[in-house]
Order: sequence, then C-alpha cells, then structure tokens
Amino acid sequence: MAGRNGRTVRDLRRANRTAVLQRLYFDGPLSRFELGPATGLSSGSVSNVVADLVADGLVEEAGSVDSDGGRPRTLLRVAPGSGHMIGVDVGETRVRIELFDLTLTELARTERPLTQQRYDVEVIVGHIRDGVAEVLAESGIEPGQLLGVGIGVPGIVERTPERGAVVHGQTIGWDAVPLEALLRTGTQLPDTVRYFIDNGAKTLGQAEMWFGGGRGARNAVVVLFGSGVGACLVTPEAEHGRAVEWGHLTVRVRGRRCRCGALGCLEAYAGAESLLERWREEGGRPPRGADEETALTAMLAAAYPAEGGEADPVALAVLEETAEYLGAGLSDLINLFQPERILIGGWAGLQLGARFLPAVRRHAVSYALRHPAEKVTVDLGRLGPDAVTVGAAILPLADFFARGGRRPEPAPEGPAPAWRTALDERAPH
Repeated sequence: MAGRNGRTVRDLRRANRTAVLQRLYFDGPLSRFELGPATGLSSGSVSNVVADLVADGLVEEAGSVDSDGGRPRTLLRVAPGSGHMIGVDVGETRVRIELFDLTLTELARTERPLTQQRYDVEVIVGHIRDGVAEVLAESGIEPGQLLGVGIGVPGIVERTPERGAVVHGQTIGWDAVPLEALLRTGTQLPDTVRYFIDNGAKTLGQAEMWFGGGRGARNAVVVLFGSGVGACLVTPEAEHGRAVEWGHLTVRVRGRRCRCGALGCLEAYAGAESLLERWREEGGRPPRGADEETALTAMLAAAYPAEGGEADPVALAVLEETAEYLGAGLSDLINLFQPERILIGGWAGLQLGARFLPAVRRHAVSYALRHPAEKVTVDLGRLGPDAVTVGAAILPLADFFARGGRRPEPAPEGPAPAWRTALDERAPH
C-alpha cells in the first residue's frame, strides 16, 4: 500500500536497508547504537534492518567496544564475501579486468594489451569476455555470485530500453556500437548478472569521489589524462558524476587536427598521443616500436635526465607547452563550474605526476577568473592506475545499494530481450 508521498512499505524497507548498508560500508564497523544517529532511523528500525541484513549474509559481527557503564556493544560491518563485482577498463593501451569482493578488495586480475587492431570491436568484446571468465576461474567465484560487471569505455554512452548500452566513440572509430548486446552473445553469465557500461572518465571520477581525493567535496572535477583527455563533473545535482567531453573544447581555431576529426581540440595538444606526435615532429626519437606508456617514459627521461645528464630541449619545450594547454583547459572548467577540487588521473597524468603539476596549477590560475581560481585546489588523484576499474566495479555496487542489498530478479520469459533485438538490427541482411 502506498502512503501519501507515493512510497510503499516495500520502498521504505529498501530505503532503510540502503541507509544502514551505506553507513556500515563507508563508516563501519559501527554498533547498532551508533547506526541510529548515523542513519536517522529509530532504534527499533535499526534492529529490524540489521536482523534482516545479518540473515541475508550481508552484515556480520566485527568485535565489540565498551559502553558507558553497560554491556559491551557489538560492532557490525559489511561482509566482504557476500557479493562480488568485476570492473573493466577499456583503455588506450590495454583492457584491464579485475574481480573484487563487496569491500572492493581485489581478488584476481588480468590484462590484455592492445596493439595494431586495438579498437576493433570484436577484439575488445573478446578480451572482455575472456578476461571475465579468467578472473572468475582464478578466484573460484561462481558467475551467479556476481552483482554485475562494470565497464569504463572511451566515448559517449547512450542507454535505451530497445538497444541497451550503446557506445559512440568517435575518436576510436566506434559508431553506435551496441556493446551490451555484443557482450551478451555467447556469455556464460546468468541473466541476473547485468552489465553496467559508462564513460571511463566517469568511472575514474566515481572512484576518486568514493575512496580517493574527492571524498567530502560537493563540487569537483576529475580529469582523465591518457592518450586523450576527458573529465567527470560532480555537483550536488549530479552527485554520481557526469562525463563531459572536455578534450574536445576548441583551444585553437584552425589548429591541429584531433582524432575526432575537428581542428584545434584540447586533446590534439594535451593528450599523450598528440604530445608524443609533436615530439616526433620536432625531431624527438621515441623508442622504436614502443607503446605510448613506454614512449612517454622515454620522453620524460629525455626532458628531465638524471643528475649530471643533459636535458633534451625539444622534449622539455613540448612538455612545457603541454602543461600550459592543460592549465588553460582546466581554467575553462574552473570558470564554467567553479569546483572546490580538480583531480588529475589517468596513466599519463600519473606518469607526469608531481613534476608536471606545479606548472599546470600555475597556468590554470593565470588563465582563470581570480575569484573561482582562489577557491579551487588542483591535485593528482590518489587511487593509482587501477582507478578506472575500481570505479567501473562501483557501478554494480551502487546499484546493489540502491536495491537495499537485493539482487536483480531474473528476466521474465516473453519477447526477445532488447539486447537480442539490437544484435539482429546490427547483423547484415
């Protein structure tokens, strides 16, 4: 029965379970006494919810603490083995797949390097399918124990009831790729295990906001700096983050051609791919046959040699110019969104690291309006190279919390599912 606000008893129970699970997850272990003020629930409601969660195997005891003059209070925590998630990072140099328990402790991982056919759709789909099977086999986890598979991809992700998750990745040649549908074909995962597909910058942002440098901020931007550049915007209105195609802001009219086909995009100057290309054009010599990560390491070593070495002036000039472009790009984010924090992540951002950051900060402040620039901090992300996979795994975890810790029901029998319809539409006739 629905109340005056339209919420049913079932809705209320789900919301109460969500509140308790989230507080234990982020602030636990906690006692039942502490959960009351932390969740706003009465002591009776807390006891009922905890009893349900313990019976479901989601919450377990974690020791006790002394109380003021009374019996010791039992501490509670989320049970790590009560659910599992897989996070996938479809990156520029590799596909990384990691399996986590409910507390995001890594249980298994595998990586698939991307070479000549690096963004061929069937190659990527095969890497994901095989990688998921590999981490499950390595850990001994049954597919039915998964809460879901989260995937971070380059590009814009569109969701419709008819086609599932469709990826528009203009910079990698993906034109309306029905990735969810393709993954469902030939999968060994049960229908209850969903795929959660989103932009890689957003998954990076989600990870940093939950567990990294963004914790406690209400307004933040998390920047993904890799072969290209992207960003995730977090505001009170978009608390789970919103991917923004920051790399395709125009920074120079009639400038360099970007991978997207347009002229003068930020990515054409600040992405690692273009950075290395500019070094080659000016006479730089990256190691022959090296991937982008190895080539960028060589460029940094050339620009900033060990003590006593002579710096490569071309590499140094290109890096300094790139720092200015990045700083100018950050100033646009500062002026437009006035964030409290900007965090820089991604493999290239982490490689360039602290050596690059002071110059980026200096240029960001010089190009931005003074008032918002005085209120923002610009730092590196804290979660390292696995941040996108952690953020991808958070996607099914957040859905699990929103359901109050309930798993999705199996899809009812009936007409062909949307992912099959999408595949049929894609097949040649």
